[in-house]
Amino acid sequence: MTAPARRLTAVAAAVAAGGTLAACGQSAQAAGGDELVFAAVPAESSSTLQQSFEPIVELLSQATGKEVVFQNVTDYASVIEGQRAGKIDIASYGPFSYVIAREAGVPVDPVVASVDEAGAVPSYNSVAYALPGSGITDLAGAQGKRVCFVDRASTSGHLAPLEGLAAAGLGPGGYSEVIAGSHDASVLSLVGGQCDVAFTHNDMLTTLERSGQLEPGAVEQVWQSAPLPEDPIVVNRDTVDDETREAIVTALRERANKPALVDAGICPSEDECTLPEETEWGYTPVDDADYDAVRRICEVTKAEACA
Repeated sequence: MTAPARRLTAVAAAVAAGGTLAACGQSAQAAGGDELVFAAVPAESSSTLQQSFEPIVELLSQATGKEVVFQNVTDYASVIEGQRAGKIDIASYGPFSYVIAREAGVPVDPVVASVDEAGAVPSYNSVAYALPGSGITDLAGAQGKRVCFVDRASTSGHLAPLEGLAAAGLGPGGYSEVIAGSHDASVLSLVGGQCDVAFTHNDMLTTLERSGQLEPGAVEQVWQSAPLPEDPIVVNRDTVDDETREAIVTALRERANKPALVDAGICPSEDECTLPEETEWGYTPVDDADYDAVRRICEVTKAEACA
């Protein structure tokens, strides 16, 4: 095991120990039943998350002939521990939480990640916001301020921000850390006065404005990361039999996109087909090597989140 893998294994054990698992008992698929458990962590409200995954859940149910039970899980640590314990068959991870799980020996394989158009590379950015008139125009302005992060196992909400802050000359002692718990909560905490700088992913502001939770112009972007690999959907090798796993992989890689979902009768039209994080097109294949960029950030920053 490499040094990065040892560090990630340690943090995985630490965060998993503190997680609250949503699923109870062994997954039905692992027990030979007709049920698959699909888990994801809310970027915003739980009801919105479940609705956005409904087309994917229905697709997987059609492809496997099994009931797919969707679960909102409280945090990334709970997803990691749920898959380690054999209680979650399929999961949507953040890139960093996936790497933590994989390096810690959780038996998961990445299958797909979302893109906004066919043939695109699945990537996104971490961004930082401040309030207009705050005087904060870049990450150097976070010196001595309260900084909102999402989750210590979040890529865009913690790991990439640590790299950005370090590049601006700020280590962990240079600011006060606030863990907001979700991407929307990070931005809303900024607006509510709980922090001075807030990190999230680059689509969150649009989501909050469209839902009416945030007025246009309420916050200003002060930083953006380099491209990050998109959130993977993974399958648990230990709880899903070979035939079912093949059906899941084929469905996700070939039919988890708006045109195919319309053809399958799952979505009434492409305009009415809502996918997680307002994905415009659908999902494209990924593999473990696509997440080496996350491992590189751990190597560069030596961040406590990785160690």
